Amino acid sequence: MSAPPIGLHVLLDLYGVEPARLEDCALIEVVLGEAARVAGARVLGARFHPFGPGQGVTGVLLLAESHISIHTWPEHGYAAVDVFMCGDAEAMTAATLIGERLRAGRIEVRECQRGTAGAESSDV
Repeated sequence: MSAPPIGLHVLLDLYGVEPARLEDCALIEVVLGEAARVAGARVLGARFHPFGPGQGVTGVLLLAESHISIHTWPEHGYAAVDVFMCGDAEAMTAATLIGERLRAGRIEVRECQRGTAGAESSDV
């Protein structure tokens, strides 16, 4: 039996999102904060930047368990979301909530296990 991963990295491609939601910096910050809380993560800091009317938002939550980041393109109804968590935090729970709250019409999910607990590094 292999050792569990140290962390789980979930990549979301959200399509069919209402453009107004994708340019609403305050909404996006609230959604990502709620996702972190529901997933059992602890927010250490946040930085969100709106690019102006009709344009997107970029933002990141720094977590004790790693991070959640988002980049939005309202003109395409699209958002790229990155959820990386370790420990007992539940990255997929956060990812699911973000897709639901942003009301994505279609969600593509990719999961990547990061690191192996107890594995020793080798000299390269």
